[in-house]
Amino acid sequence: MPTVSLLGSTGSIGTQALDVLRSAPGRFRLSALAAHSSTELLLSQAAEFRPDLVVIGDEAHYQVIRDGVPDGTDVMVGTDGMIAAAQMSDVVLNAVVGFAGLPVTMAALESGKRLALANKESLIAGAPVVQKARRTPGAEIIPVDSEHCAIHQCLVSIDNPTTVARLLLTASGGPFRGWPAQRLADVTVADALAHPTWSMGPKITIDSSTLMNKGLEVIEAHELFGMSYDRIDIVVHPQSIVHSMVELRDGSTLAQLSQPDMRLPIGYALGFPDRSTVPFGALDWASPTTLTFEPPDRTVFRCIDLAYQAGASGGSAPAWLSAANEVAVDAFLDGRLTWTGIADVVAETLESWHDEPMDEVASVLAADSQARKRASEALGRRTK
Repeated sequence: MPTVSLLGSTGSIGTQALDVLRSAPGRFRLSALAAHSSTELLLSQAAEFRPDLVVIGDEAHYQVIRDGVPDGTDVMVGTDGMIAAAQMSDVVLNAVVGFAGLPVTMAALESGKRLALANKESLIAGAPVVQKARRTPGAEIIPVDSEHCAIHQCLVSIDNPTTVARLLLTASGGPFRGWPAQRLADVTVADALAHPTWSMGPKITIDSSTLMNKGLEVIEAHELFGMSYDRIDIVVHPQSIVHSMVELRDGSTLAQLSQPDMRLPIGYALGFPDRSTVPFGALDWASPTTLTFEPPDRTVFRCIDLAYQAGASGGSAPAWLSAANEVAVDAFLDGRLTWTGIADVVAETLESWHDEPMDEVASVLAADSQARKRASEALGRRTK
């Protein structure tokens, strides 16, 4: 029975991953749970699944967790605990939010584990070192993002990868699809969190509203599948039924379709090449369904081109992009920055970018730190 470490267990992806495990009793054994600070939910999960290890990211909550876990469950704290959890199981689901997921990604790959990756920032920001760790015998990445999971499913069905012409990442368009630029000046946090099709955590939901999420996914697709940027395109598909597509050189297009249910890609990543017996996301083909597609408005959603720019620049530029975006999104969620200011802060930060070697984790951390400093300075010039 494969063992699973679930890091970020109390967030949106983490709780849905536990639904997947519940749906298949006896198929996996949950050996580790980790969360940053949601103690009550983490203890409830530990009581139900009785893992070997529980990790709490925030040291202030250690004693509460220590006193509350079942007998026989070890407790660890912080990054050391996260790394230990990532090293102990056959499959590691990294659902940690943001750049903080990098140590988990590295520990899993360097230990030769399967990484079910729901943390795109670690791959994007740390691409050079992650790619080196990915070459460890036994290490593999199966993407959990619905778009990259869809592409993965399409690509494994193709005998000859040279027949692939381009990758097409679909985007719902977020809550502001079709809005004119002038209307976006007064967007509220509540407006931006009202995603039309997906239920996600606040950071990724804001990224979806700016379409930065899609820009980051372009970089992620480049890193995962080795496709050049001029062969990766974005298509707005409001129904979120087609999760992404692969176009072949003869004009054929392969697509993966399902209802927007993250339990499907989670189950796929945990069990690949086997599939779940539970039809998460199954479509009702007896009901009338309309699928529409359109290009994104890149004059309104400026983060798309910023991501392409950073990806094409390579080196530490994606790390700067990711860090600046995290700073700007946090400020928007805190009410210190306008929605339109997110792209402004990222753009100004990238203007001061200069490349540096990215051959060790320490250099990735240094690039992230420098970018956050520059983004904070840009933010200071725009604070509401």
